[in-house]
Amino acid sequence: MSNKQTKIAIVGGGIAGSTAALLLSQTDVEITLFEKAPSLVSGPPFCHLHAGGNLYPEISDEQCLTLLKQSIDFARLYPHGVDHRPTVIALPEYCSRRTKHLLPRLQKLQAYYKALIEEDMKNKVFGDPSVYFKLYERAQIEALKDKEPVTIPKTLDEWMIPFAKETDLEKIQFPVILVQEYGLNLFRIGARLMLSLDAHPSVNLRLSTTVTQIEKEEAQWILHSNTQNRDRTENFDYLINAAGYQTGKIDDMVNVSCQRMVEFKAAYVSQWAHESTHLWPEIIFQGERGTPRGMGQFTPYPHGYFQLHGMTKDITLYEGGLVANTALSCQPKLPQNFIEKIENSWSWEETVERTEKAIEHLARFIPSFTTAKVGAKPLFGAQQIPGTDPTLRVAEVAFPRSRYARCEIVKVSSTIDMSHAILDDLIRQGLTKASVYNTMALETMQKIKEDNITKQAEVLCQMREYPKALAHRCVPEISN
Repeated sequence: MSNKQTKIAIVGGGIAGSTAALLLSQTDVEITLFEKAPSLVSGPPFCHLHAGGNLYPEISDEQCLTLLKQSIDFARLYPHGVDHRPTVIALPEYCSRRTKHLLPRLQKLQAYYKALIEEDMKNKVFGDPSVYFKLYERAQIEALKDKEPVTIPKTLDEWMIPFAKETDLEKIQFPVILVQEYGLNLFRIGARLMLSLDAHPSVNLRLSTTVTQIEKEEAQWILHSNTQNRDRTENFDYLINAAGYQTGKIDDMVNVSCQRMVEFKAAYVSQWAHESTHLWPEIIFQGERGTPRGMGQFTPYPHGYFQLHGMTKDITLYEGGLVANTALSCQPKLPQNFIEKIENSWSWEETVERTEKAIEHLARFIPSFTTAKVGAKPLFGAQQIPGTDPTLRVAEVAFPRSRYARCEIVKVSSTIDMSHAILDDLIRQGLTKASVYNTMALETMQKIKEDNITKQAEVLCQMREYPKALAHRCVPEISN
């Protein structure tokens, strides 16, 4: 390799492109990150650290173990973005699965988590492995009904008090599971990346910039871009396609083939004055995806805000919202009404209609939740799914051409393995001398002040027209 610094172009500043930029900036390369939005991490919403994949009973144990390891790495990289509150997994009475079906997997995950901590104590990010999960029989839940909720829960039992008091216990199976799957705050992670990358000397951050054309000339990629009506043409040694649901557009520009799907999804923001002071765990009422009995997800934020998913076609999922690419193009074509939402905005009528349906969906199990109101516009976006399996949850990156990486993450925690694979490819191509990231530099970057991240996260909330409360965490530090 010559002494000339390798120039890398990353198209897309979502969680995949931004994480790749963050990690690769610790090597000896120069990075230009192109993002068409005015800020980073503005793609499909994420709110949950899938530390074991307990929300996905249909996926394999192997995928679940991978999700646990990736979630540990992700929590270590983005400590400022983790909300340290556990998750309740409740199976409705009508569900064909039983808790006993979930136990063997939970025990495998617990043993694997313990082994990872024995390898490296820094992996202990979800508390003590002995309390990775706990089962609650009905009698235990009934006993918690008489307790008063505490301001900041310190024990698993204290976390369960609001659930015990407000859930219709006739409608769920026992035992109920409490598991150490924590929350993720996308605004805080976006803020941390904005602060880190903007200040990094080897990263050129190009926000509000669209890549309009790509050509290949010998070993060089020539990118044409437009920033606020200013056209620019630049040469790069390596190209990373992290364009999210528009990954296929970049594939078409560089003339590669692919198989992929895109799915439009939305989560809804409610505010519940009744519970503006109590801390809740996250709650998952499992169900059959795409049916009226689809999973319900109840995700708490400060000041009585709750993000809601209902995996039915009139709440989170959409009729016609899952589309595949064709032989003519790598880019799956979403119907225009979804593009309108992504590019412009939602109508207030649809916001109210779908948020109220989400509230009703959760109120089947938490009856007092019927008093919740619309809290803000939905969090939404289109998610790419590589291949033809819509249940896939673990995927990282493909290399369909020389000096070209296509990011294919489905879950945000996969971004670190994805970045490692790209670094390995850069080494194979002789484009970097670094075989590992400079972890000291990474640790320095993680020492951004909490206040600065909070202020920047609040700015992102305001820019995107969300309440400032969503820039905060319920529990900043681990409690067990």
